[in-house]
Amino acid sequence: MSGAADRVALVTGAARGIGAAVAAKLAALGHPVALADAIEEVEATAARLRGAGGEARAIRLDVADPAQVAALPQALGAWWERLGIVVNNAGISPKVEGRPRRIRDMPLEEWNRVLAVNLTGAFLVSQACIPPLRARRWGRIVMMTSQAARTKSQVAGAHYAASKTGLMGFARSLAVELGPDGITVNSVAPGRIDTPMARGAASGMNEAFLAQIPLGRLGTPEDVAEVVAFLASDAAAYLTGATIDVGGGSFMP
Repeated sequence: MSGAADRVALVTGAARGIGAAVAAKLAALGHPVALADAIEEVEATAARLRGAGGEARAIRLDVADPAQVAALPQALGAWWERLGIVVNNAGISPKVEGRPRRIRDMPLEEWNRVLAVNLTGAFLVSQACIPPLRARRWGRIVMMTSQAARTKSQVAGAHYAASKTGLMGFARSLAVELGPDGITVNSVAPGRIDTPMARGAASGMNEAFLAQIPLGRLGTPEDVAEVVAFLASDAAAYLTGATIDVGGGSFMP
């Protein structure tokens, strides 16, 4: 059975927040990690992981750009055939003065961009990564969805909620399709996590959310990373098509 060093992990949206924490956790477990993000900060994040003893490289990637995604095999080079873990974390959640735009005021361009990054981007990346995973008859795909896909939200916009709900449906379909190949596909649905995206909310929004959390605190990116690491491990071999809520009890289905 292959060890962590032979299971390359690709994490999108890895420059900061949850993506950076997931990349750090997987690197600490011994996985070579490719950190993909559209922003330049991803280079520094990968450098920090290398400084901590991990094997990491940065890739500049707009997941909504089919040409850039199609170039992933070239970008990863010798790592491509060793790909074992794909974490579709890249996502955007536009706000106006820290609050989501109302549906009646939402420009079509904004709607389209959110779905392109959050949903179509995960489709493109997953589709591109299927061949090396199938070739080795082992793989883990994790979709980063949201509590906004599980229940009402006054923090996320309608486009964000719709994209993350769609991501869960896509994950289930992919789980059925890839199960015979030894590849699991699961979703993680974070609640309110202390990230740069969450800190951009309008005054009082995080405090109001905190009052709904039985554990009495916002989550950390590391809380989410621990769950992703489990789903990426051999311990989760019989878990597929599932959604795990990481929200301190703020949503209980």
